[in-house]
Amino acid sequence: MKIYELLERHDAGKKNFLVVGPWNHGGWGGEGRRLGRVDFGSATGEYYRKNIQAPFFAYYLKGKGSLALPEALTFRTGRNEWVRHDAWPPKRNVVEKRLYFQADGRLAFDPPPPSAEGAFDSYTSDPANPVPYRPRPVRPMLSSGSGWGTWQLEDQRFVDHRPDVLTWETDPLEGDLVVSGELTANLFAATTGTDSDWIVKLIDVYAEDFKTDPKMGGYQLMIAGDVFRGRYHNSFEKPEPVVPDSVLRYTIKFPGTDHVFLKGHRIMVQVQSTWFPLIDRNPQMFVPNIFLARESDFHKAVQRVFRSSQQASHILLPTLVPE
Repeated sequence: MKIYELLERHDAGKKNFLVVGPWNHGGWGGEGRRLGRVDFGSATGEYYRKNIQAPFFAYYLKGKGSLALPEALTFRTGRNEWVRHDAWPPKRNVVEKRLYFQADGRLAFDPPPPSAEGAFDSYTSDPANPVPYRPRPVRPMLSSGSGWGTWQLEDQRFVDHRPDVLTWETDPLEGDLVVSGELTANLFAATTGTDSDWIVKLIDVYAEDFKTDPKMGGYQLMIAGDVFRGRYHNSFEKPEPVVPDSVLRYTIKFPGTDHVFLKGHRIMVQVQSTWFPLIDRNPQMFVPNIFLARESDFHKAVQRVFRSSQQASHILLPTLVPE
């Protein structure tokens, strides 16, 4: 998507198109019906090769046929359908909604009340006991059975028991919620350390009575996840220590997504400070070069995520409204 975005600035000839399917690397070359435990309802890889790739090459390489590609074509997960867009990210009928962190682990579209002044949730992050990015045992990426190709679809319930993962979720949705475009997390947070990682995950929690596939009842599917390293809070070119216990606003931009949170599902957000070994461990004490950090540089830190009326951590969701 980033390549498309950069090329689009110079696409005077209107020959820059975007196609996004529900695959891992090279997955479009197979059937594309499933990835991990998630069923997409049709052979998306076969559809892509027959209806998109072959006509594209025939038109541009052989001068045959016609081309009817939209500016962007995405596979909308949740509803499992191909969607045509006249721009990416979509602009028409898109409204940005804020999903706020609330007390008692709740998420809501209403901002925190004035009575929540100074409110926060906290956890202790320990680099010696990092949160894994997938269930243990975590095998080397290229080893047999590593699960690398499907780790983003792991059921996130494997971290439910951990005290160093904060969780908020909505009530069951009363109707479908279509999220299409670029998501942003605005996190107001503080650490007792002088450096810190902030990992935010947006999760689709399946209904317990998921009728399409009962085995997926309660499944927690990560829709987006990314990390911000605190040392870059002012500049990516000039890292600097974080002032301990200072509340900073971290803006975390996720890659684009096109997903439907179905009626009866819940939206969940998780925040943590380790994601090992996907992300190298932060010592949580500022050192000039983390790769050269010594064992003595690694320290526990108390992390606070604020959900007050003045420091309201939230997720910006580009939601599609009916015409």
